[in-house]
Amino acid sequence: MREFPIEKIRDIGIIAHIDAGKTTVSERVLFYTGISHKIGEVHEGEAVMDWMEQERERGITITSAATTCYWTPNGMEKTPENKYKFNLIDTPGHIDFTAEVQRSLRVLDGAVVVFDGVAGVEAQSETVWRQADNYKVPRMCFVNKLDRMGASFDKCLTSINQKLTKDAVAIQFPDDHEERFKGIVDLITQKYYTFEGEKGEKIIENEIPENLKEKTKEWRHNMLEKIASEDENLLDRFVEGKEISIDEIRASLRKSVLAYKLVPVLAGSALKNKGVQLMLDAVCYYLPSPIDLPPVVGMDSKTEKEITRKADDAEPFSALVFKIATDPFVGSLAYFRVYSGVLKKGSYVLNTITGEKERIGRILRMHANSRTEIEEVYAGDIAATVGLRKTGTGHTLCDEDNQIILEKLVFPEPVISIRIEPKTKADQEKLIVALKKLSDEDPTFRIKEDLETGETIISGMGELHLDILVDRMKREFGVEANTGKPQVAYKETITGEAEAEGKYIKQSGGRGQYGHVYLRVKPKERGLGYEFINAIKGGAIPQEFIPGVQKGVKEATNKGVVAGYPVVDIEITLYDGSYHDVDSSEIAFKIASSMAFQAACKKATPIVLEPIMKLEAACPEEFFGDVIGDLNRRRGLIEETDDRVGQKIIKGKVPLAEMFGYATSLRSLTQGRGAFTMEFNHYERVPANIAQEIVEGKRV
Repeated sequence: MREFPIEKIRDIGIIAHIDAGKTTVSERVLFYTGISHKIGEVHEGEAVMDWMEQERERGITITSAATTCYWTPNGMEKTPENKYKFNLIDTPGHIDFTAEVQRSLRVLDGAVVVFDGVAGVEAQSETVWRQADNYKVPRMCFVNKLDRMGASFDKCLTSINQKLTKDAVAIQFPDDHEERFKGIVDLITQKYYTFEGEKGEKIIENEIPENLKEKTKEWRHNMLEKIASEDENLLDRFVEGKEISIDEIRASLRKSVLAYKLVPVLAGSALKNKGVQLMLDAVCYYLPSPIDLPPVVGMDSKTEKEITRKADDAEPFSALVFKIATDPFVGSLAYFRVYSGVLKKGSYVLNTITGEKERIGRILRMHANSRTEIEEVYAGDIAATVGLRKTGTGHTLCDEDNQIILEKLVFPEPVISIRIEPKTKADQEKLIVALKKLSDEDPTFRIKEDLETGETIISGMGELHLDILVDRMKREFGVEANTGKPQVAYKETITGEAEAEGKYIKQSGGRGQYGHVYLRVKPKERGLGYEFINAIKGGAIPQEFIPGVQKGVKEATNKGVVAGYPVVDIEITLYDGSYHDVDSSEIAFKIASSMAFQAACKKATPIVLEPIMKLEAACPEEFFGDVIGDLNRRRGLIEETDDRVGQKIIKGKVPLAEMFGYATSLRSLTQGRGAFTMEFNHYERVPANIAQEIVEGKRV
């Protein structure tokens, strides 16, 4: 029997900009829910959710960690009926590990977005917010670090309203800021809460202090106005000035949150143990359970028709594998979210992407890097299993008799590469194994062989991403490797239309080879990728040779005509050709189409594209001019500047090629007091003089 009613389950993630305090919030959640008996601090390298050695050394989250905990809202009797079950995922904040955030959001029902009370909305806050929008995840905000110098709840709320959503509504506010911050006013219950005891575990409910009554009245009016404007039943009573009960406010706000119409904003300081329990209450009250959201949509693997699965144990089993992790003790761990049905230990499931049957030998409930074996999982649960041979990230597992393919995960393309080689012959074999395992785990990590030099090239989302992966190879797999300098992942495209003929004829003693095609190439809008159109009429090329043409074109796009980089954003049309009854073959058409593609691209004014990064740099005011000057030298485009407690914030776009070693440069310009974050934004044409250097091999 199901241990927990599905309406009491919350699958939630904690997402934020780097350093907003996500992991500190998660650690408090584990402590207050009784999962851990000691609070692990990030700055001491003791956080439970940051279990990797690299995470503890650097004080950053690298992989998303999952755990399960239980909570009874404050003021409710601690009975099994009032208990909620949280499947919680703590995600990284650094843009280099964006895949971890994306795949977590894909399987979560709700999210808590954490903000730094001093900085407000930062660059990465906008990115995770957009990702949550893409996956239609209901969310709430937690303004953290209100005990810090320069913190301001009001400013943070304004920046959320201006930069992210006009639908943010404060349901609490702090009594003060910095060291004077003692408690929180709840606008729904109209009570003032303080947190006592060594770890703030005792929640003391008080009447609202006299000096805060006027502000409470004003803020509560604003809150009720926003909530009532989304609910016709409450609107009339609000306009007439009638009293609205706590339960009615909560029910109405919950409805609006689930419909993406409102986003509640809460206040606190996780490090100082204030406000986290009230945030947990809000998760129970306002974020969805699996049955509050529409049924998951998938595709029938046989008929390709759209089908749905409700979050119900009685429905056929379906689950999405959202993460593969290498575990030194049990091998490969596959994390999955159950969307419908029940999965029992020892049963067989079908992977509809590979067509393989897989046996579920063990089902594990994860707690960061430790695990508990369980017998079965139900709709709405998040768990892991071991020993799946051919299952990867984004694959669907389902009941063999009721097949479904759930929407796959799409990840960004890598923007930076380095060459890697083993130090010794003994490391060669280990390197291949390590690279395979790490690329299975991380969909944004790519490996390719340079056929001309025989070198192995690894690609990722940034310098830190590749740095961590090389470090993991050394520690987890015992591989000693040398790496080259980072290289930019340039691309090529065309700017005009052109046509070309490709003819491959080879006569030998026996059967010859004959392939003949006419191709037309045309540019597509930036970011739309590659498209092949078969416009052959009247059987000029028989159907069986078309796949050969497609393969030839696809392979040719991997090596462009300007500097040998992949060709993107291009439409290729096969419109004519001829064949020979005896000598034609798929391989001949493959070679002919590759020749035609190269010839057409050369005529269509090809250009080189480079990745442009979105940059946010912070520096003390006195170094502002130097930092701006340095960014201008790096071909940066400054878009806006801002002031933040004793600091200047610079936002702009800058080519990735100019940003290697920028961390060192910024520190030396600002006496070690500058910091920056950077994320991929788009690809743009490289200026002619720099394109020439790339072609001549002077730039990498």
